[in-house]
This record gives sequence, C-alpha cells and structure tokens, in this order.
Amino acid sequence: MAGGRRQAPPREDVLAAAMEMIAERGLEKLTMAALGREVGMSSGHLLYYFRSKDELLLQTLEWSEGRLGAERSRLLARPGPVRERLDAYVDLYVPAGHRDPHWTLWLEVWNRSQNADDDARDRQAAIEGAWHRDLVALLAEGVSRGEFRPVDPDRYATRLRALLDGFAIHVAIGLRGTDRDQVLAHVREFLAQSLLADA
Repeated sequence: MAGGRRQAPPREDVLAAAMEMIAERGLEKLTMAALGREVGMSSGHLLYYFRSKDELLLQTLEWSEGRLGAERSRLLARPGPVRERLDAYVDLYVPAGHRDPHWTLWLEVWNRSQNADDDARDRQAAIEGAWHRDLVALLAEGVSRGEFRPVDPDRYATRLRALLDGFAIHVAIGLRGTDRDQVLAHVREFLAQSLLADA
C-alpha cells in the first residue's frame, strides 16, 4: 500500500542474511546497523525482534544447525556400511576451511556463552545434544553389526567429538600446518586404530 509501513522480512530471511554476511565479510562486520541495511530494517527494529546481538547470533546458529541437522539426518539414513555413514558424519562436522562461516559463528557463540543466561546455555546444549545423539546411534549400530569394536557408544562419542572439536577449531581459525585434508586423515587413522573391528 502506498505510504504504508514496510513489512519486515520473514525471520528466516534475516537469519540467512546474517549468515551470508558472516560468510562474505566476516563476523566483525556483522553489526545490527549493517544487517539492518542488508534486509531493509532499522537496527532498532532488529533489536525489537532479537533483543541483543547475542540473541541474533544464537538464533542464526540455531537456524544454520537446523539446516545441517536435516543434511545429517539424510546422510545417516543412507543404506550401506556404518563406517561410510560415520565418515559422512565426520565430513559434515569438520569445517570446510579457514573462516568457515558456520564454525566462525559457533566459536563466537561459545565465547559469548561465558556470560550467557540459562536459556541460552540450554539452547546451545540442545544443538550439541543432537550431534551427540546421532553419533551415539551410529556407533551403537556399528557395534551391533560387528563393524566396530565393542565400545561404549556414549563414552566413545564424547571423546570423538572432543577430538573433532579440537581439530575443527584449528581448521576454522586457520592454524598453520592444520588444514581440512590433514584433519580428516588424522581422524580416519584414529577411527581405524580405535574403532574398526578388523583393525
């Protein structure tokens, strides 16, 4: 309607724009004012919806994780050897490279979580929990089929994810001498030595 108020873009469009800005310009350029210009809203209007930059970042992470979770579910539902699906899980987990936008966002949310309230911490734990549950189920299936050694799936998943997180941080920050291919080779070797039944 001419002269009427502009309708705010859907929430998902705002979160997608935030993720795109992180990918193209880096997290430091993601300000409420810059995002507002990108989506045609004032920074005050954005703050009305998201309350703070911390909340915007967490909601963007939840949105991004929702998309990754759907992809993870599709990969893990494929037929075939469990080891192939475990490799697909690891491949999805490890950053694409230096300044991977999803991992850049994760690192920032983790950093800000030192002062986060219980609700934010619970929401972060829910994201972590989804990755963990899928890995535990995968490991349990591999053990039951005899593809994997008889490990405790929950304990092994906890340790494997700690290993993946450490390597992923190195890749995401661009630590010299640690690239994605090297990390995947290290993880494959670790899995072969500690998990595969025929190792």
